[in-house]
Amino acid sequence: MLLSGTVVADADTVIHDGAVVVEDDVIVAVGDRSTCLEQYPDHERHACDLLAPGTVGAHVHSVQSLGRGIADDTELLDWLFEYVLPMEASLSAEEMHTAAELGYLEMIESGTTTCVDHLSVAHAEEAFEAACDLGIRGRLGKVMMDKDSPPGLLEDTDEALAESERLIREYHGAADGRIRYAVTPRFAVSCTEACLRGTRELADEYDGVTIHTHASENRGEIETVEKETGRRNIHWLDEVGLTGEDVVLAHCVWTDESEREVLAETGTHVTYCPSSNMKLASGVAPVLDYLDRGINVALGNDGPPCNNTLDPFTEMRQASLLQKVDRLEPQALPARTVFEMATINGARAAGFDRVGKLREGWKADIVGLETDITRATPIHDALSHLTFVAHGDDVQFTMVDGEVLQREGEVVVADAAAIRSRAREFAADLDVGS
Repeated sequence: MLLSGTVVADADTVIHDGAVVVEDDVIVAVGDRSTCLEQYPDHERHACDLLAPGTVGAHVHSVQSLGRGIADDTELLDWLFEYVLPMEASLSAEEMHTAAELGYLEMIESGTTTCVDHLSVAHAEEAFEAACDLGIRGRLGKVMMDKDSPPGLLEDTDEALAESERLIREYHGAADGRIRYAVTPRFAVSCTEACLRGTRELADEYDGVTIHTHASENRGEIETVEKETGRRNIHWLDEVGLTGEDVVLAHCVWTDESEREVLAETGTHVTYCPSSNMKLASGVAPVLDYLDRGINVALGNDGPPCNNTLDPFTEMRQASLLQKVDRLEPQALPARTVFEMATINGARAAGFDRVGKLREGWKADIVGLETDITRATPIHDALSHLTFVAHGDDVQFTMVDGEVLQREGEVVVADAAAIRSRAREFAADLDVGS
């Protein structure tokens, strides 16, 4: 396929009358449109106003999609234990499958082609199946919770680890390598030391399996961990093996100097979730300091109940603006940096090679956006447009691994209307806690 339009190949490369040529699952050419047309005259052609790498949601909760809006204006731990966890615990396998489908559908429609997905304790295989069917690229993991957890979610430690291993064996590398596994303890508050150490042991046992958890999102969380362990959160995670180049820590809002040194020295990835952090009043992550230290910072939406959207372009805008107002520096987190966080940095955190840029020899994960609209007029700078103007509903074309998932604004790999209908039906009967 030959895709043409303004091509934002990466944060440094914009081709105004460009083209991207795809064969099988790989990009074979990126360049001037007329040159590509001459070299590949027989390829199917598709025109888009603006082409860009698919974004990477480096921390999402697809299976929370049925709970969008159930716990607005609530502090994190109350939000989690009084509303969201009871909702998760109440979901049947069929409801979990539909919740995951709804999450992946929203991502495909709004330009996210890769996600790092923090699932739930039960029925995790339903999300894996949905991800395989809908064609998204993902690093998924079953949640483990073996202490201080609500009924329906509390597990035996050995059983939690054994179920995680079963899922690794079944799904790690599925869909021609598009689906990979992350061992996923929820966070230190709800996981014993044995569970956290078992996470490291399990990840080390299987090639390419990584670790994904929450860390230092909220001051109450940090106080709880410090009271129980005598250590601040990052130091505790480091002691039990949950730092390193194969670890993605979501949030990291409240870290001190010594913890930031650990993150930098170990090569641990951090996912910045600005909308969630604002909505839950958790605080402002020290993203500029992380970047200055060489820490890889990716971007995530978190879950629909605490955002309430999985739109990656809204998240890019929020990411930049929050840092600017927090630091009182208009130069803070410019469009170029935010775009990298949402693409190549996210791909690195997710552990996918040759993903996150439009380059020859890289994976064909591509989105096409409409720009012939009033809100997009004029476009002086394509990167600025993607960061501060674009919306997820501007996305009209989505390709993952060379497969077209959305064309002309219509998802072609699933019955979107049927998924939405099932989601409304299930959501009407949800247990939404207090």
